[in-house]
Amino acid sequence: MDPHENNILFQPLRIGMLELPNRILMAPLTRARASDRVPNEMMADYYAQRASAGLIISEATAISSQGFGWQGAAGIYTSEQVNGWKRVTDRVHANGGRIFLQLWHMGRKSHSDFHQGELSVAPSPVAPIGEAHAPAGKKQYEVPRELTIADIWGVIDDYATATRRAHAAGFDGVEIHAANGYLIDQFLRSSSNHREDEYGGSIKNRTRFMREVVEAVCGAWASDRTGIRLSPTMNEGGMSDSDPIALFSYAGQILNEYDLAYVHTAEAIKPGRIFNADEPRVTPYIRKAYHGKLLTNGGFDKQSAAAAIRNGEANAIAFGQLFIANPDLPERFRIGSRLNAPDSNTYYSAGPEGYVDYPMMPYASSSP
Repeated sequence: MDPHENNILFQPLRIGMLELPNRILMAPLTRARASDRVPNEMMADYYAQRASAGLIISEATAISSQGFGWQGAAGIYTSEQVNGWKRVTDRVHANGGRIFLQLWHMGRKSHSDFHQGELSVAPSPVAPIGEAHAPAGKKQYEVPRELTIADIWGVIDDYATATRRAHAAGFDGVEIHAANGYLIDQFLRSSSNHREDEYGGSIKNRTRFMREVVEAVCGAWASDRTGIRLSPTMNEGGMSDSDPIALFSYAGQILNEYDLAYVHTAEAIKPGRIFNADEPRVTPYIRKAYHGKLLTNGGFDKQSAAAAIRNGEANAIAFGQLFIANPDLPERFRIGSRLNAPDSNTYYSAGPEGYVDYPMMPYASSSP
């Protein structure tokens, strides 16, 4: 392949109110380094190191104590957490970067140990398969409590409040986490949503909660400061849907109504641990249904990312593990440098090892 064909990765891209200098984005990555749910200086170092990304999408961040459920994760529901995130965004902006906060409610994938013995919540009392990252270590998931209509309204309000706090913390926008088997995804998919009211049954009803969260978040800040992430074939924890193409095509269609900054899909380009190999990839169907900016993530390298953008499959590509190990990933792509290999043993460990100690290259900026 002609190396100049990869220049498309370095073409600017307008998403919402932001002009991105490149299309090499940092995917949201849970790293479990927060101090008692509060972002710390080490996290500010980590994100500042990666400020050359066209856009950083932060790790998933709990919108409320109810939505929390991962030891070492951060929240955005207290003043102390807002102040902690403000240190992060200040550092990223000082290094020339742009950063969105990912808004997270874990739903049934939390555990009662995080909630003084109260059960986690979900659209239906159906336990996921697997184990929660509880305070004392991994524990089997429990059968969650089904949310009432009044509960649902309260959660939607929590999303709006968290959005206003993200704005106050200096973020450039927010991404609604509607993927990976967490609360919004639990409402979307038939394996986890067995409701018989206006939030369950038909595809229209199962997408209602997502739509109402999007409306609340856009109203709390602005639609052009709002993105959303979907994972149409992620099957971890027993997640599945009877007709994912129909479901997510419909979701793409209704998201056209909100003039969002982007829709972001998480779907592996090759079968793997959390990708259902028996289903076709759904992102191409979302691309047909959704007319705005589409980002995607799922095992891309430099060449496959450039090809996907060039072929119109997406407007930009988000990289996860490559950004963990290569803080200066855009420059390494630009000059064709060797990449550091990530150490999966330190993905969720405490401390700086495997977090802020991956080497950056000594380089002078060069033209693509």
